[in-house]
Amino acid sequence: MTTAPRICPLCEATCGLVLTLDGSRVTGARGDRDDVFSRGFVCPKGAAFPQVDADPDRLRTPLVRGEDGRLREASWEEAFDTIAARIRPLIEDYGPDALGIVLGNPNVHTMAGALYPPLLLRATGTSNLFTASTLDQMPKHVSSGLLFGDPFAIPVPDLDRTDHLLVIGANPLDSNGSLCTAPDFPGRLAALRRRGGTLTVVDPRRTRTARLADRHLAPRPGTDALLLAALVHTLFAEDLAAPGALADRTEGIDRVRDAVQEFTPEAVAPVCELDPGTIRAVARELAAAPTAAVYGRMGSSTVAHGTLANWLVDVLNVLTGNLDRPGGVLFPRSATAPAPRPAGPGRGFILGRRHSRVSGHPEVKGEFPLAALAEEIDTPGEGRIRALITIAANPVLSAPDGLRLDTALDGLDLLVCVDPYLNETTRHAHVLLPPPPPSRSAHFDFAFNGLAVRDQARFTPAALPLEAGAMDECEIHARLVLAASGMHGAPPSAVDDLAVDTLVAKAVTQPYSPAYGADPKEFAAGLTGSNGAERRLDLMLRLGPYGLTLDELKAHPHGIDLGPLKPRLDEVLRTRGGRIELLPEPIAADLPRLRAALTAVPEPGTLQLVGRRHLRSNNSWLHNTPALTGGSNRCTLQVHPEDAGRLGLADGTPARIKGEGGELTAEVEVTDTVRPGVVSLPHGWGHDRPGTRLTVAAAHPGVNVNQLLDGSLLDPLSGTAVLNGFPVEVTPLEPVSLL
Repeated sequence: MTTAPRICPLCEATCGLVLTLDGSRVTGARGDRDDVFSRGFVCPKGAAFPQVDADPDRLRTPLVRGEDGRLREASWEEAFDTIAARIRPLIEDYGPDALGIVLGNPNVHTMAGALYPPLLLRATGTSNLFTASTLDQMPKHVSSGLLFGDPFAIPVPDLDRTDHLLVIGANPLDSNGSLCTAPDFPGRLAALRRRGGTLTVVDPRRTRTARLADRHLAPRPGTDALLLAALVHTLFAEDLAAPGALADRTEGIDRVRDAVQEFTPEAVAPVCELDPGTIRAVARELAAAPTAAVYGRMGSSTVAHGTLANWLVDVLNVLTGNLDRPGGVLFPRSATAPAPRPAGPGRGFILGRRHSRVSGHPEVKGEFPLAALAEEIDTPGEGRIRALITIAANPVLSAPDGLRLDTALDGLDLLVCVDPYLNETTRHAHVLLPPPPPSRSAHFDFAFNGLAVRDQARFTPAALPLEAGAMDECEIHARLVLAASGMHGAPPSAVDDLAVDTLVAKAVTQPYSPAYGADPKEFAAGLTGSNGAERRLDLMLRLGPYGLTLDELKAHPHGIDLGPLKPRLDEVLRTRGGRIELLPEPIAADLPRLRAALTAVPEPGTLQLVGRRHLRSNNSWLHNTPALTGGSNRCTLQVHPEDAGRLGLADGTPARIKGEGGELTAEVEVTDTVRPGVVSLPHGWGHDRPGTRLTVAAAHPGVNVNQLLDGSLLDPLSGTAVLNGFPVEVTPLEPVSLL
């Protein structure tokens, strides 16, 4: 028996684990008490790491579709030969946009997923990129881009020092935090309470997080932006707005005051179904707190006014003087972020540089809405997507109207999937490339360190060597870049060498770079690492704000603590004017839509559906792990007792749920944790299609909630699908005695 450290890749918390190894197997996982960030915390997902790692349904060898139409095992050489032979002719005959690329949620949980997809996009030249962001977080990227000039400049709550935390549309006790990387969120909230702080939670469900709150507001779903606008209105109306030093660095404060004049607590109360006095009290408490942080997530993003809600979150943080302030919200500084540039104006952020072919959806951050993927495949005409590459993505379950996409995938000339499972999407693949289990890959969190509540850097090498016949995940990605770019047959190292040379050549010309003035070849020759991916990581560390090296991280297997978050707004701001743009034009142009919502008082008896998180799950990709199924992790329709009685629904009986896009049958769970007028069905289920290899998931398939949607409901600024707060009809399928 031996042990090895490992950063958990199963959610955004990035906890440190200690793996127990017995020969070539992972037999146990516990929290790493010496980890500089997580300090021994572990959740059920991390504890289940051995089962995830050893899942017998994981593919160990590539699959290629034969002439008989069936997938069969193949060698790596045959798999990449097939890709190279088919993808280049399609691009050459129909243009680069004949190829689409889909990046799923787990893609950002690996080193390979962070390093290689950008190279794949550049190598192929396609503009058809779709990611899970437009099912999740794109409103925050748009809001940050418009406010600060950089869509990746996302401020996170300073959890360990704040006096008041306002959480809206988030349930971090089950999600472990999202766009807020924070191991042991429960412990951090408990510490907030111990030091006399206040927790306010806004959620139509009484979640585990809401049960901890000093104040829980349960508004009608989809009204978050109205509530936030009323909070902003109250700050102005009662002279509570106090941006402090931010006032001189912000444009548009007076314009925001004028823009929210109509959103009084009395005006929004009938729509939100909240008391006006309570709304005012929340605004006053926020303004009175010595420090405060407003934090919103999925529930306030995947709704009709998602971008406006995310914008208003940071308007509140600015108006209370809590942006870029210890105890408020701060911008993390990742060890692999570029070295700070001189303060001053930047290029700003632009929406809609291109539009999608069929429905004309504007591009956002280089992406089109994932909800539009099916129509881009199955609508005839010039520019139709004929080939698709998916990386760690299962859009048949995650995108609206999965049935249409399920059918559309069969019309592709080529579908290449990088995925360890034969799932609802990859069962359509012509070539399926399986990465090795996580214990056999090195790990560094590129994405989540940029969202962490404390600056730190951690690297863990592979705990176990590759199995015979397996291929390293980074090599899979590098060979895919070569096959898709017309360089098939070149060594995979050529991809990394080109990436290194390109970055070094740029860095040596930038006066603020640590490599400024250096000889490019000499600088590149000094990089360390056992492979191309590690050399690239070493380069990014050396060029980063702390000047670290990969060797230093390897010498500190439990990580290097870089300290609490620090104010650094000057480093972050890249708007054209060099100041915070508090009311950017695209936001102002969308506000009439929010004003129209002031009259959208629901009819009595109307039901709205919201999703929910499970602590022992992460979208669709952990439902095949026995330790993470059962218990509370079930695909049930939660209904309030009042609504159940009115509709004749009984606990444990089936009900039909009907939406604009379709209908489903699910088991009813009667519970007062949802407010009246709201029903809840979790996301990521629907494992009932033939041709998959998900034994555990198929035994408890659940239903795909996104099939209730036809994909037409989108937040117009971000292209994000409206997955929460949409109307449904619910009827019993069995007569229930009311006696």
